[in-house]
Amino acid sequence: MSETQPDSYGVDYGSTPSPGRGASRRLSLLREALETLLLAVVAFALIRLAVQNYRIEGPSMEPTLHQGQFLLVNRLAYRLEELERGDIVVFRLPGSRRRDLIKRVVGLPNERLEIVSGQVWINGKRLDEPYIPEPGRYSYPRTAIEPDHVFVMGDNRNNSSDSRRWGSLPLANIIGKAAFCYWPPQLWGPVQHERPTAE
Repeated sequence: MSETQPDSYGVDYGSTPSPGRGASRRLSLLREALETLLLAVVAFALIRLAVQNYRIEGPSMEPTLHQGQFLLVNRLAYRLEELERGDIVVFRLPGSRRRDLIKRVVGLPNERLEIVSGQVWINGKRLDEPYIPEPGRYSYPRTAIEPDHVFVMGDNRNNSSDSRRWGSLPLANIIGKAAFCYWPPQLWGPVQHERPTAE
């Protein structure tokens, strides 16, 4: 008979769970938990390959970016698009393995750059930079930007350590393009990359 019956003591042996079923269930739950954890780790690794967070330290990018702002940096930006003058980039400081900075790209590879009384000249043309908060008190001799390098500066030119101090930046040092501000809430939104024009 396929139907189980209780014995003379009233015990239904056919309804007793198999000892192996409980262990199998626990193994199944453990496997699901491990798969979920592995998926989360892989997803996190992929996100970190594409995006990095960055905290603004110091006033060098005022008034565009502010001390204490938190940004998301697009690490894949320059695999998908060309770097342009005006881009705000995060990069490793030349000669340092640990220090990352954020500045604006002002001079491009193979251009001739000169700064006279705070005014930037590119290939003999004056650069109009609407994001500069005040006239500069600095000059920089005419220089040829090397291939595969850019010249970067902070928007707060009188309070910025940048290419004027340590030279042009190798493209290989660029980590990514500033993409989005996620803190504080009142500054939430995409980072604006104003484009200077040469006149």
